[in-house]
Amino acid sequence: MSREDVERIDDAGTAAWNNRDADAFLALLADDFVWNDVTVPEPMRDTASAKQYMQAWFTAFPDMKVRLVNRVLSDEAAAGELEFTGTNSGPMQMGGQEIPPTGKTVQGKGTYFVRIKDGKVAEFSTYPDVAGMMMQLGLIQM
Repeated sequence: MSREDVERIDDAGTAAWNNRDADAFLALLADDFVWNDVTVPEPMRDTASAKQYMQAWFTAFPDMKVRLVNRVLSDEAAAGELEFTGTNSGPMQMGGQEIPPTGKTVQGKGTYFVRIKDGKVAEFSTYPDVAGMMMQLGLIQM
């Protein structure tokens, strides 16, 4: 693959999040993908759990927008730093519990690493700044 191919796949993933289109994002994943996220105890390895994860974000922040701040590309991988904004107008699923909406707007940050194999996302690791988001929502204090 070329860096341009990796960039195209990465851009399609960001667009899917901004369009709140879980199916478009899931179509980018390889059949045997592994998605690691710091907010879930076990890696996601099937589209049902990946879709459930995404829908939880879309429900909690229905107006969420993701903006890529920085990105590094290679012929088979991408790493990115992003910012996301959204208003917590829906319930959040966190730690096995449902947290009622706060009505507050957040500007969150996160990073991700993605490895592409045969034109599909084989490995995806995501690191949303959940503590920063929770502070902005008034759910924890530091």
